[in-house]
Amino acid sequence: MNQPLSHHLLTMAYQNAWANHRLAKAWKQLTAAELVAPRVSFFPSLRATLNHILTCDGFYIDALERELRGAAPHPDCFVFFAEEQPFTDGIDLQREQAHLDRRLIAYCEQLRDADLARLVTIARDPPQHDSRLRMLSHLFEHQIHHRGQVHAMLSGTSVKPPQLDEFFCVGEAHLRAEDFAELGWTEALIWGV
Repeated sequence: MNQPLSHHLLTMAYQNAWANHRLAKAWKQLTAAELVAPRVSFFPSLRATLNHILTCDGFYIDALERELRGAAPHPDCFVFFAEEQPFTDGIDLQREQAHLDRRLIAYCEQLRDADLARLVTIARDPPQHDSRLRMLSHLFEHQIHHRGQVHAMLSGTSVKPPQLDEFFCVGEAHLRAEDFAELGWTEALIWGV
C-alpha cells in the first residue's frame, strides 16, 4: 500500500510515544538516587537527559502548533529552557512526556503532504525558518538520539534496557501488543489496515 509522507510522519509520532512509554517502564523501576546518579553520556544523568528530551519537545511542538493556528512565534522561545531540569520526580517526567507525545500525535494527524513545505518560525536570533517536514524530521531525530543515550545509561543499572526497534515491522506486532494495549492503540489505528 502506497501511503503519503504525512502518514509516515504520523507513524513516527506514534513510534516516538511508544518508545517513550516502553523506556519509561524501565527507568521508572529505578530509585530517585539512581535517576540522578552520574552517568557517562551527553548529559550527566538519566534525569537530566529525560528533562532535556522533554524541554526540547515542548520547544518544537509549541512552534509547530503556533504555525498551525496561524499564531506568531513564541516571543520568548527560550522560556522552555528557563529551568534545566523542571521535573525532578519520575512520575512527573513520565506524565509530562506522555502529554507532549499526545500533542505531537494530534499535530501529525492533521498533516497533509501538500502542506509539509509550510514554514514554521522560531524567534531565535536570527529567527529560524524551517518547513514542517524539516522541523518534524529534526524533532524525531533529536528524540531518537537522546533516547539512545537513556537506553545506554540504563545498561549501567540493574534494569535491563528494553528493545526500542520493534515498532514498524508487521511480523513484530506481537512484540508491541502489550504496550499498544496499555496505550489504547491498535495496529489499524496506526497503519490504517
